[in-house]
Amino acid sequence: MTEAAAQVSDLPLFAPAADLPALARVRGEPMARLPEDLYIPPDALEVILDAFEGPLDLLLYLIRKQNLDILDIPVLSITQQYVAYIELMQGLRLELAAEYLVMAALLAEIKSRILLPRPPPVEEGESEDPRMELVRRLQAYERFKRAAEQIDAVPRVGRDRFIAAARVDAAPAEGELPPLALRELLLAMQQVLSRAALYTHHRIAREPLSVRARMSQILQRVQAGPQPFEALLNAAEGKAGVVVCFLAVLELVKRNLIELVQDAPFQPILLDRAQPQNLADDAA
Repeated sequence: MTEAAAQVSDLPLFAPAADLPALARVRGEPMARLPEDLYIPPDALEVILDAFEGPLDLLLYLIRKQNLDILDIPVLSITQQYVAYIELMQGLRLELAAEYLVMAALLAEIKSRILLPRPPPVEEGESEDPRMELVRRLQAYERFKRAAEQIDAVPRVGRDRFIAAARVDAAPAEGELPPLALRELLLAMQQVLSRAALYTHHRIAREPLSVRARMSQILQRVQAGPQPFEALLNAAEGKAGVVVCFLAVLELVKRNLIELVQDAPFQPILLDRAQPQNLADDAA
């Protein structure tokens, strides 16, 4: 509770109008603060009402507020307070005031039956207090109200508990294997092996590359003029063709059958046939 709320709760319910500003007036008396069990309804801010569910709620509230025994109802006091509430509600909710008028009429009937002289009872036990009908209704209402509170406190599905909605698919049923003889298994295995024997694997063997044959090809190419080294390579032969071509060139240079010529650094390397002068020097 905050400090402001504590200060308000310490104030008396009713106080002179000159001392404190009145929040409302009940039967002409100014009310200094709101009781904890009352509230201001949204459709009537000028009047203080309690949270009632029906006529019996109002009657139970009046009895409890006066701290009276339910078996000894002061009909006059309750009737006066009832009439005051009805006067407040006539300008707000006519249908609710009509329900309260029914209960006020019942209280007036009980009061009149108490005040009027009653005929002497013919037999013992026939005379009944006029208030007992109202008492029985209040007691029945109290029992139902407590039962409703107990039921409301019980956890409910959809409000406090929620049923799992996940769906688990059923596992497929495994069928039993049919009975099978050993002879049938052997026949099936024989058929599989016979079908496998029909498949033949064809392997493509790559022709081996010969350094000597590549040397003859290079000599024929350089007879027509200088040839760049890249022109001697065949992409279809892959890395093996590059290695064989390189070895053939080295062997031809070693035998002075061709010459490697390069005009400038990083220029293409040309292969040309060896000059006769170089051949004579090598022979000498």
